[in-house]
Amino acid sequence: MSNASDYDPQLLELFDGYVHGKLTRRQFLDRAAGFAATGVTASGILASLSPNYALARQVDPDDESITTSYKKYASPKGASVMSGYYARPAIVDHKLPGVVVIHENRGLNPYIEDVARRLAVAGFIAFAPDALTPLGGYPGNDDDGRTMQKQRDSDEMIEDFVAAVGYLQQHPDCSGKVGSVGFCFGGGVSLTLAVRLPDLAAAVAFYGRHPSAEDTANIRAPLMLHHGELDARINAGWPQFEKALQAVEANYQEFTYADANHGFHNDTTPRFDDDAAKLAWERTVQFFTEHLT
Repeated sequence: MSNASDYDPQLLELFDGYVHGKLTRRQFLDRAAGFAATGVTASGILASLSPNYALARQVDPDDESITTSYKKYASPKGASVMSGYYARPAIVDHKLPGVVVIHENRGLNPYIEDVARRLAVAGFIAFAPDALTPLGGYPGNDDDGRTMQKQRDSDEMIEDFVAAVGYLQQHPDCSGKVGSVGFCFGGGVSLTLAVRLPDLAAAVAFYGRHPSAEDTANIRAPLMLHHGELDARINAGWPQFEKALQAVEANYQEFTYADANHGFHNDTTPRFDDDAAKLAWERTVQFFTEHLT
């Protein structure tokens, strides 16, 4: 797989605009054509930047140390009935803390399922809801997933994730202490859960949209935030958010990873940064161990 350093930074910005709905596929291809080398098409560039989910296997689904399944849960204020991917250690001799894992803007793809398994290996119960459940679930590719997620009502989706926290808190295997971690869209949702839920035990956001100063005043959970140095779109809101956190004396940690792009934790795309991803994940697991156990 290519690395982010193999691509012109302006091309990566175009791709970021495409995956976040700022550009259509046609607009991306037209503009990417200017970066195409001899023998390389704009479509080939898009294919090389798109996720390769064969790489999303840090923890094999058949790993005997964990158990996984899909579970339905009630979301009375959201979509009524939702589904999510559930992962926990295979042997549970006492109640375990839980983490709700929140996907990007394309549904519950294999990368997010692998993140849930990584948490299970680390000793947590992980639950990753699929916001696309009412539309039939993640369709198997990100382009269709993004299109489908745009069809969901944003407020209802938040209620679905709020309900997922409650579901996990009440699960018989769970200690009741539940945190959240999210990526991109999910990072923003993780922070929104901290705003909404005073009993959320901890929240981690990877390059997620920041809450307003008014909403920040409601946060009670300890926070950990991960930003990529080159992620100008998300980072533009960080100074104001940090000021709001300081004003209410919030418990937070923030890390900016040098030369890392938006999406640096996702190991299925060229924007992946191995060093930054490993360090951010080690910090995340340590953070959850400190606040949930």
